Amino acid sequence: MADIPETSDVRHIGLVERFVGFAYALRNEGLPVGSDDVVTFVSAVAELTPTDLNDVYWSGRCTLVHRRDHLEIYDEVFRRYYLGVENPKGPTSASVKLAAPVSSGTLGVPDTEPGEDHGDDRPLILGLQASSVDIERKKRFGACTPEELAALRRIIAGIRLEPPMRRTRRRCSSPTGPVIDIRRVAREAIRFTETSAELHRLSRTHRPRPLILILDVSGSMADHSRNLLQFAYSVRRSAGKVEVFCFGTRLTRITTALDRRNPDDAMKMAASRVLDWDGGTKIGECLDDFISNWARRGMSRGATVIICSDGLDRGDPALLEDSIERLGRLCHRIIWMNPLIGNDVNALPATVAMIVSRPFVDAFESGHNLAELEAFAARLARIG
Repeated sequence: MADIPETSDVRHIGLVERFVGFAYALRNEGLPVGSDDVVTFVSAVAELTPTDLNDVYWSGRCTLVHRRDHLEIYDEVFRRYYLGVENPKGPTSASVKLAAPVSSGTLGVPDTEPGEDHGDDRPLILGLQASSVDIERKKRFGACTPEELAALRRIIAGIRLEPPMRRTRRRCSSPTGPVIDIRRVAREAIRFTETSAELHRLSRTHRPRPLILILDVSGSMADHSRNLLQFAYSVRRSAGKVEVFCFGTRLTRITTALDRRNPDDAMKMAASRVLDWDGGTKIGECLDDFISNWARRGMSRGATVIICSDGLDRGDPALLEDSIERLGRLCHRIIWMNPLIGNDVNALPATVAMIVSRPFVDAFESGHNLAELEAFAARLARIG
């Protein structure tokens, strides 16, 4: 086979070698895999996540398989090559990741082949190797080591939440609906004259409620801003209609920056747009900017607004009180996530921002560790 050029997205030569080896394994099983197919395969994986077995599987299936009767052979070779399973049964696992070194933000692969001797008679199977970092979900983000934070961000990137729902004016058929579908009953009555028409009912349909995340990236939030931004990335990918803003001394919309397949690329793009990262905090001015340029134009109509900030504000308290009161009239609910709250949401920090905002906030959350973020994602559908 021809040499595979290393692309900008596939930076670890070990990954490219394994992709080429996978193509050789398919060819040895009789599949007509050529050099052009391998180049297309590597290029396709480079556009996705090279260390995600789900992406590798579908990239190979779309580029290396040309006939339907080769799919079974492809699945068997894939399980044997990447999972080390001989004569496997059942569907290919889409949730298994390649080995991840916690010293960097990207994922890699081990230097040894599956089944190679490590001196302790334990074979290293690619795809089944776990991280060596012990994750403590109730440990505060500010107390975590860089290795623990890297592992936590990979977990946060996988958080999926169900957005709160709202009832619309549109109606649909429902056997237990409170309203009778007069039109349908009349049509059936005209069509079937010998028997009485069946009563059909209607109920209101539901659709996801818009979510707006406003994240504090000032200096006082340095221990939490990166993790909350990672959480916003996960929410953006799983909850549908989501808008994300960052603020310190000014407001910046980063919604489109988070539309990247790779979380690291999304974080870099978002950070490049925020010019006041790790600076001061002016919550009132930033909320007033959001209301004037975004909320009044309809973005906040029926939406749940989540403000992530510690409330350590250097701005005008009167402007903050006025802004959050106006925001409460424009949106459905306001949820304030404050990492300084800790485990007791009733014990709010005695900051000026929290004192003036408390009457207009519908719910307070913490979000100071992984456990709180996961719990918040689980109950957002109820409180939002």
